[in-house]
Formats: sequence, structure tokens, C-alpha cells
Amino acid sequence: MTPPKIRPAEPSDLPGILALYRQLNPGDPVLDLPSAEPTWLALLSCGLTTVLVAEMEGKLVSSCTLAIVPNLSRGARPYGVIENVVTDADYRRMGLGRAVLHAARDKGWEANCYKVLLATGSQRESTLRFYEGAGFQRGGKTYFEIRRP
Repeated sequence: MTPPKIRPAEPSDLPGILALYRQLNPGDPVLDLPSAEPTWLALLSCGLTTVLVAEMEGKLVSSCTLAIVPNLSRGARPYGVIENVVTDADYRRMGLGRAVLHAARDKGWEANCYKVLLATGSQRESTLRFYEGAGFQRGGKTYFEIRRP
């Protein structure tokens, strides 16, 4: 088996990302390529976000999105936010999720982020331990969210 390639996503990766996101949020409406493409291109080109992917034998098998947020506190150092972490069910327990998370963390450090935080909606202990094993700590801050009705 060929080792995974960890890299920033490219415009042609959209079908693979959509397939991964169907596993991430199976209840979401299915996006077709023409509907998703404008948002995908904006995500890739806005300059504040990077989608990192793990590719094996031409297939996208893991991904996360890093947003680097400019900031006027902490000496004007930005901070990073990781979201949409997903690994294809057939490729879990191979270190791919950890690899994309470490790539996102490293990109945050290269951008001089004073912190990189990760949000998850999962309450499963195994998922939370996975994030801890990747170097993230629970309980540093309390986060709240509000969703549009």
C-alpha cells in the first residue's frame, strides 16, 4: 500500500471532499457539484482557510479545515480553528486523521498562531481521546455556540 500524501486540497478534490462530508454529516442535504463549486472555490481562495487532505492511491481518505483568524490581542498574533475533521470509515485507525491534524497544527504554527483550537460535536469518548492523542487538550476554555433556527 502506498503511503498517504498529506497536502492542501485543490479545486479538483471537490468530489472526494463531498464524499467524505457525507460520512461526517450523513443527515445533511447532498450537494451536487455545480451547487458546491462556488463555495469550494471561495474556501480555497479566500486566504484565511486551508483544507488539508490525506490521499491514498488517488482517493481522498481524510480531511480537516483550518481557518487562521487575524487577531489584535496576544500581540496581534492570529489563532487557528480546525473544523470538519473526517476520515473515511474504511481508512480509520491508520493515523490519517492524526496526520491531517498535525499538518493543520504545523500550518498554524508557521502562521505564528498563538493557539490552534479544534471544535467537535462528538460526545463519544473514543473521539475525544483521539483528539487528545493528537495533542489537543480538553477543558482549556469553554465554548458556546448558537445556531440559526
